Amino acid sequence: MKLPVFFILLFITFHISGQDDTLRFKMDYSSPAEMEIGGINITGVKYLDTDILTNISGLRVGQVISVPGEEITQAIKKLWDQGLFSDITVSVERTINNLVFLNIELKERPRLSKFSFNGIKKGEADDIREQIRLSKGNQVTDNVIINAKNRIINYLNEKGYYNAEVEVRQESDTSLANHVILYFDITKNNKFKVSNIDIEGNQLIADKKLKRAMKDTKVKKWYRIFKTSRYFEDKFKTDKQLVVEKYNEEGYRDMRILRDSVYITSDKTVGIKIWLEEGQKFYFRNITWTGNSKYKTEELRNILGIKKGDVYNQSLLEQKLIIDPNGVSSLYLDNGYLFFSATPVEVLVENDSIDIEIRIYEGKQARINRVTITGNTKTNEHVIRREIRTKPGELFSRADIIRTQRELATLGYFDPEKLDVRPVPNPAEGTVDLEYIVEEKPSDQIELSGGWGARMVVGTLGVVFNNFSARNFFKKNAWQP
Repeated sequence: MKLPVFFILLFITFHISGQDDTLRFKMDYSSPAEMEIGGINITGVKYLDTDILTNISGLRVGQVISVPGEEITQAIKKLWDQGLFSDITVSVERTINNLVFLNIELKERPRLSKFSFNGIKKGEADDIREQIRLSKGNQVTDNVIINAKNRIINYLNEKGYYNAEVEVRQESDTSLANHVILYFDITKNNKFKVSNIDIEGNQLIADKKLKRAMKDTKVKKWYRIFKTSRYFEDKFKTDKQLVVEKYNEEGYRDMRILRDSVYITSDKTVGIKIWLEEGQKFYFRNITWTGNSKYKTEELRNILGIKKGDVYNQSLLEQKLIIDPNGVSSLYLDNGYLFFSATPVEVLVENDSIDIEIRIYEGKQARINRVTITGNTKTNEHVIRREIRTKPGELFSRADIIRTQRELATLGYFDPEKLDVRPVPNPAEGTVDLEYIVEEKPSDQIELSGGWGARMVVGTLGVVFNNFSARNFFKKNAWQP
């Protein structure tokens, strides 16, 4: 990068009273003068605070400096290091006796007028705009350009373009003074596919099983039709965690991936190597319960279904406690215990055995306070409410909520994927508000049929309204195309 030349114009102007001539004496660089700063004036800036810039320079009124000298050189360096200026000039405006008045003239770097992308699709450009966070009016510095390029490359890497190239062009905007337009010329090149996956350190679980556990990172094969073999960094990171979970399911609680390497094998493929440490295999031993008063320990143990000597699997333990619709959590949540929680804690690890203590917090039963419905623009509320199994005043029940969602989906009026319920608990009052969220889908039909007979064309037209309200038939505002 070519640095601008700094001109330090140092001269002393003396005015002789009664004469028309002004005498100017050039400063002697071989013999600097000790002078006190009488004032500092900063010019050339439009958007920056001059007081802050003065502080950054390190110069201050009343300071004794050498003219010319190291203090001015350091002031220029400090201002230049901010990366905000393309040129800096320091000059002496005037002197009075031993006082020197300095002028620091700054030329700001250009500001951003607009920017655009070449070589990518519109959707990709919209995503990158959110990544690089450039705004009109921002100063265009080297750091800004470098950060923008890095963010673009990182985005493309995540999409599988590991050989992408980004060039940045600046052009002056003739319609705005000291503004530039940035053009990002992007060459994505080919996406990489995975040529091979090598795993080191696995003795107890075969390569084939571990590669099968990786959901999206697959080796390129001619017969692989429904699964892509492209390499994506974010998906590979997720797949490495799936490998860890595969070991955890087999009882290898302490398994860890030591390191991994992704290397280019050709202009279109990459190879992957993973080094791992399997660790020891563990088993469940004693499982104890604390805090349960509603249900007996034996009942909870039977529902959990994990016995002494079973392979240690923390994921299975959490599933049986919290996720399983027939698990421990459902037993409580279907009986009003909305504030229930179950926390498994490893209390002892001995040889290959682990003792677990499951700490139960039951809380008090919660009753339903209000039930509201949102998102229904055509369907009358009473049509929805007759399918709702959760009524105000009743005990909270997760099973009733699931049944309600299932029956609302069977109506055919709503998008099943958008059906949701939002509980708003109030632990202090022991109540919960339920908000059912629906999104209606088009369900009306137009039927058109035709034929030829008796030397004429015969046709029929039919319209089917599946969600029709006779009550609103004569209401003009209720009709929607």
